[in-house]
Amino acid sequence: MESKSNYNGGFEGVETEARVANKRGAGTCESLLRILALALALSAAVLLGVDKQNKIVPLRIVDTLPPISVPASAKWHYLSAFMYFVVAHAIACSYAAISLILSIGNRGGKSSGLSLFVVIADLVMAGLLFSSNGAAVAIGLMGYQGNSHVRWKKVCDVFGRFCDQAAAAFVVSLLSAIAFLLLVAIAVRRLHKK
Repeated sequence: MESKSNYNGGFEGVETEARVANKRGAGTCESLLRILALALALSAAVLLGVDKQNKIVPLRIVDTLPPISVPASAKWHYLSAFMYFVVAHAIACSYAAISLILSIGNRGGKSSGLSLFVVIADLVMAGLLFSSNGAAVAIGLMGYQGNSHVRWKKVCDVFGRFCDQAAAAFVVSLLSAIAFLLLVAIAVRRLHKK
């Protein structure tokens, strides 16, 4: 006689509980990542948005005369790439807040259409942030290194604090874009499991 025992050591229902905990954990991870993306996008926009520096620069017109002291200022809105950076991060920050509310409201995947919209918008935000970061870093490098071919001089040796704050904004922006990219990766992994 063959006897089957259904005894599993008192772990009845553990598999079901583990699945529920994993779904809840994935939702919490996604929410935390959205909060992180929001905070980083806001920080990058604010860092560059308040970036300005005033300096008195000596200007030599003729070699035989002493230099003239001229006030000069560096502000983020003087450069269109920096304006694009700030606006793109404001858009990404607003979207992150809205998507956080939508993802919390759509816990458990109640609406697959809404989930698909959020994933596509996450991908668009990642692209927007990477493109704005690329544009701003390209202009930042021009300020840092100059360009001898077109006779553009370095400005970061004069406006050091301005350039340092812009560089910090670029790093924070890169982290924000990576957070949005991780949100897309989580969604793709979730779709792959289905």
